[in-house]
Amino acid sequence: MQNGMHTDRERCVRAVRSKDARFDGWFFTAVLTTRIYCRPSCPVVPPKPENMTFHPSAAACQQAGFRACKRCRPDTSPGSPEWNQRADLVARAMRLIADGVVDRDGVPGLAARLGYSTRQVERQLLAELGAGPLALARAQRAQTARLLIETTPLPMAEIAFAAGFSSIRTFNDTVREVFALSPSELRARLPKTRNPATTPGTLALRLPFRAPLNPDNLFGHLAATAVPGVEEWRDGAYRRTLRLPYGHGIASLTPRPDHIACRLTLSDLRDLPVAISRCRRMLDLDADPVAIDEQLRADPLLAPLVDKAPGRRVPRTVDEAEFAVRAVLGQQVSTAAARTHAARLVTAHGEPVDDPEGGLTHLFPAPEALAAVDPETLAMPRSRRATFTTLVTELASGAIHLGPESDWPETRARLLALPGFGPWTTDVIAIRALGDPDAFLPTDLGIRRAAQELGLPSTPAALTARAAAWRPWRAYAVQYLWATDSHPINFLPVERKSRDIQ
Repeated sequence: MQNGMHTDRERCVRAVRSKDARFDGWFFTAVLTTRIYCRPSCPVVPPKPENMTFHPSAAACQQAGFRACKRCRPDTSPGSPEWNQRADLVARAMRLIADGVVDRDGVPGLAARLGYSTRQVERQLLAELGAGPLALARAQRAQTARLLIETTPLPMAEIAFAAGFSSIRTFNDTVREVFALSPSELRARLPKTRNPATTPGTLALRLPFRAPLNPDNLFGHLAATAVPGVEEWRDGAYRRTLRLPYGHGIASLTPRPDHIACRLTLSDLRDLPVAISRCRRMLDLDADPVAIDEQLRADPLLAPLVDKAPGRRVPRTVDEAEFAVRAVLGQQVSTAAARTHAARLVTAHGEPVDDPEGGLTHLFPAPEALAAVDPETLAMPRSRRATFTTLVTELASGAIHLGPESDWPETRARLLALPGFGPWTTDVIAIRALGDPDAFLPTDLGIRRAAQELGLPSTPAALTARAAAWRPWRAYAVQYLWATDSHPINFLPVERKSRDIQ
């Protein structure tokens, strides 16, 4: 798949006629006769090709005067895979919009984070997505509003505020325009027997993804490396605390065959869109596994690994600065030792939170708090103390940005310039914090061992040369290579309780 798929009319018509769910989120079908827009997999009888037009985003459909289909609910489809595989201005802008930057800081704040003028950002988004940043943020607010209307008993005035609308009138007008129903009509369509969440601030929702999804390495990695107090595996769910713009939250994520069950407890409901976006990003739910696996399967030595367990995702993070700190703590030590180091920092410097279910106690310390730590209190070699201190100082001062807006090559170069940062530390941060799908770990011991076992070149230079054929999905190749080992990160901890990994 390539950028601008909505311009390939013949291909889009084929996808709609076959109701191919793989293309949900890549483009949207607007029907001229009914004035509604759908996802490609919409279950209704496809319209005649001459009545179809295609758009790159839900916001573009809305701007053109189309309403969301009540059957296929295109606003709930997985996001476009492009924004997590690209590092250009448009992709970085889309990641920031999903993180709520426009709602909090406006378009000038978005442009400032990206380092471009407002006009440049608006022009590029309009050219590629058919909608500017305000329209894209508005579409996201509408989706959040629908979610709250359908999953909570909250009064409409509270929903309007939580979804990011500036007034109840704007909320009512937007919902009616996008969904062709008023907020109260949307709620009235729900089954009368439903049992909405009654715990204040708690929401239960489904996170969609493109099939296949192999949960083993995804949840196995998160559970095996979980920092006590911040993360846990409990009763088939990965749970963790979230630092959010308006407060804090706790996410509980459970893999299901066709979705991820997500339960969010938030101190401020305005953080809902950001919490959803960060959970989706951590679980790599907007990936296109068919395209990824197809390319990796072309290598005859990787093909058996892909065929055995297709759909592996890259486990990422909800907090890029946190992961960078943990990567330094994990340098040249075991997984257990890294968790112990991180747990000590959490106990001493993390912010306490209340967990209604018990088990989780703190937010991971912010860079500002860690920058004030006396290095002499850190139980690690002096050289690693220097690495730790330099990193948290750079993060706290803003000299290094690891957020959704980060420019991958520039950030990698800045990290490599820090003392104690070699290729392995930089690349593991690129894979799991920056989200670079093409970052690679040719010096990793597990990767080299797997390569040797499979008959791939095992020296870093030779393996890097061989891996050129896997681009731009080398981070996914890392997951398949790691899976040849018996390390706990590769297995879904179905039977293990939180106490077993603490």
